[in-house]
Amino acid sequence: MTERLAELSALREQAVRGPSERATEAQHAKGKLTARERIELLLDPGSFTEVEQLRRHRANGFGLEANRPYTDGVVTGWGTVDGRTVFVYAHDFRIFGGALGEAHATKIHKIMDLALAAGAPLVSLNDGAGARIQEGVSALAGYGGIFQRNTKASGVIPQISVMLGPCAGGAAYSPALTDFVFMVRETSQMFITGPDVVRAVTGEEITQNGLGGADVHATTSGVAHFAYDNEETCLSEVRYLLSMLPSNNRENPPSVPCEDPADRSGDALLDLVPADGNRPYDMRKVIEELVDDGDHMEVHERWARNIICTLARLDGQVVGIVANQPQFLAGVLDIEASEKAARFVQLCDAFNIPIVTLLDVPGFLPGVGQEHGGIIRHGAKLLYAYCNATVPRISLILRKAYGGAYIVMDSQSIGADLTYAWPTNEIAVMGAEGAANVIFRKQIAGADDPEAMRARMVKEYKSELMHPYYAAERGLIDDVIDPAGTREVLISSLAMLRTKHADLPSRKHGNPPQ
Repeated sequence: MTERLAELSALREQAVRGPSERATEAQHAKGKLTARERIELLLDPGSFTEVEQLRRHRANGFGLEANRPYTDGVVTGWGTVDGRTVFVYAHDFRIFGGALGEAHATKIHKIMDLALAAGAPLVSLNDGAGARIQEGVSALAGYGGIFQRNTKASGVIPQISVMLGPCAGGAAYSPALTDFVFMVRETSQMFITGPDVVRAVTGEEITQNGLGGADVHATTSGVAHFAYDNEETCLSEVRYLLSMLPSNNRENPPSVPCEDPADRSGDALLDLVPADGNRPYDMRKVIEELVDDGDHMEVHERWARNIICTLARLDGQVVGIVANQPQFLAGVLDIEASEKAARFVQLCDAFNIPIVTLLDVPGFLPGVGQEHGGIIRHGAKLLYAYCNATVPRISLILRKAYGGAYIVMDSQSIGADLTYAWPTNEIAVMGAEGAANVIFRKQIAGADDPEAMRARMVKEYKSELMHPYYAAERGLIDDVIDPAGTREVLISSLAMLRTKHADLPSRKHGNPPQ
């Protein structure tokens, strides 16, 4: 037994050490950590339990039979983050460039199955060269098994993909199926076809980072939800995100003790939001004034910046906040903003996170590009997501809420549980100027002084249909509140709604707009 234990210890040491010091140095020279170093940063110290450490491939040909390293290029197992169980797999770029073969894929399949069975989050640390070409179709089938499990786990356990190196071809579809994608600048890239193929087919010259780097996906494509400068910061933020999510869809997000008073007055809000609906302001400052200690984690911060989607806490309870951002495009809804907000609403609903919607929206963005790009079906995605959500939903109208955008942004008519408004609210089909031009077109055209007549008609329309209490008089909002008391109102309302239960009609699944 002593000899066998010594042999086991030597094998484990070999598996942990990896292929060679030279390979480790090469990984570090690229500014990247090894798979095990990354796992140590992600999980609580000493909590990692590895699965199938001694797994090796059984492939033959192309010299593979003479090169059978332990782990087969992926480290899999589970540990804890802040004491809560989390499953993880990490590609080891030092072994076959992290490429996926049959044994490699089988290890990932097993850890994904365990995560789903245990009802715990799954984090993938991606740093691989795609399918292992030497293993042919077996490697491709391995990806199919991963995609199937990503889809099966969707909305059941949180799935987080952390891109720490290259991810090309079909491999990129697994992160795209998960709930969140993190990327690191300069060292991680994602694309379906690389620069060489792009050059050969289209003649376009572009670098790997220019094609699929972190900043491209965080600002242009919307593939990446978060982008950071280094792996240490990235993995620290993954830990923080996990602290805001439940382990699975049968649990509520973890609550924390809160020292920020629930009845704290937000007097600063009176000056943050101008009464003039045409003046911009930073909605982030409003959010920071409302949430616990001003702390929140914004999703897709640099993509579709005319809308904000962020996770925060109110009195220690996690909430998802969707808010128009008047600083960008006046806070209008367009194709990208609709898609961004729709997926965030779906995420919150899947994981029992109440939704607070802050409205200051002048409508949908007009233009040929938007109409031809399908703003109707893309805007319908957000409408569908809200109508389908059964978590507690509270909307607050800060200033303007015009037209279809008002309805889509969780109005009472599509199922918001409670709707509040500030005294500066303006709810209407359109702005007063546009409405007056339509309704009083003949009077304005026939007047001796058309501009004076237009101004008088605008004033009349505002006084009749756009005063702050018009919607309240008709029961379309529940109350007009003092901005300074918004935090207290939201917290007390969410506390009341904590036991909300709502069932959807029995069906296999809906057919959301695409």
